[in-house]
Amino acid sequence: MIREPDSGPNEPSAGTQLERLLRMAEVQPPLRTAVVHPVDALSLAGAVEAARRGLIAPILIGPIARMRATAEAAGLDLTDLPLIDVQHSHEAAARACELAAKGEAAAIMKGALHTDELLDAVVSSASGLRTDRRMSHVFVLDVPSYPRPLLVSDAALNIAPDLETKRDIVQNAIDCAHAMDIPEPKVAILSAVETVNPKMISTIDAAALCKMAERGQIVGGKLDGPLAFDNAISPESAKTKGINSIVAGQADILIVPDIESGNMLAKQLFYLSNAQSAGIVMGARVPIILTSRSDPEASRLASCALAILVSQLKPSKYVR
Repeated sequence: MIREPDSGPNEPSAGTQLERLLRMAEVQPPLRTAVVHPVDALSLAGAVEAARRGLIAPILIGPIARMRATAEAAGLDLTDLPLIDVQHSHEAAARACELAAKGEAAAIMKGALHTDELLDAVVSSASGLRTDRRMSHVFVLDVPSYPRPLLVSDAALNIAPDLETKRDIVQNAIDCAHAMDIPEPKVAILSAVETVNPKMISTIDAAALCKMAERGQIVGGKLDGPLAFDNAISPESAKTKGINSIVAGQADILIVPDIESGNMLAKQLFYLSNAQSAGIVMGARVPIILTSRSDPEASRLASCALAILVSQLKPSKYVR
């Protein structure tokens, strides 16, 4: 299921970290999941395959005629799957939120609609899905040259987060790591440099986040920052620069300063390092499986597996 590109003799094969997620999730019962507007072949096939693998019990929400036509063209069997007929994607997103708020769905999965359209419905005060935690997106990256899963946040949801938002982004990412059985993840707060510079807000925020962790305002992980990307993931770079840190060179989580840097970092790892990914939105009452329209089936399955693990997790409590 996971593609296996060539790797060096000392490098793990691509896909091994995502396969670990699948193995962890497949021992759990299927997660009842509202699939929003799966009217194209890729999103519909992803939901059907995830159901076949026992990862989710999908509720397909969209124009029934379009979903059935897509299934017929793609050779997919929808016979045993519940379908809810709505006229358009806006209505599908609202209906999915309604099911989740009532406890009739334990997760929401994005189909063939824009991310903004789905998340507008989720963050609406009428959705019943908001918590006191700011929602944020977490990429779980499987990079063949890196020896462990690499979580990157937030590269898809919060555009220019302030310090309070970054605190929630960090806590959400730590909780996601806990769900993956990483008990005390190492969190690198990224900037362009590894020293505090008053002219660079990201370095000040990084220092503040580390102090917040010391004061119990962030819990469950080990934080350090500011750190540049090289000394966050390379032990050699950290050693060369004389950085004495429990995080530097071995980060589990990378917290980016803003959505532009996060998006570019993730896509560089996708296209230049053969990384594969799972993606999820944390901070709502239910996990939201947020895949790109271009994501392959392997990423969709791994994202479903991640949602199963997150759904069983109690969010960390911290001092506000």
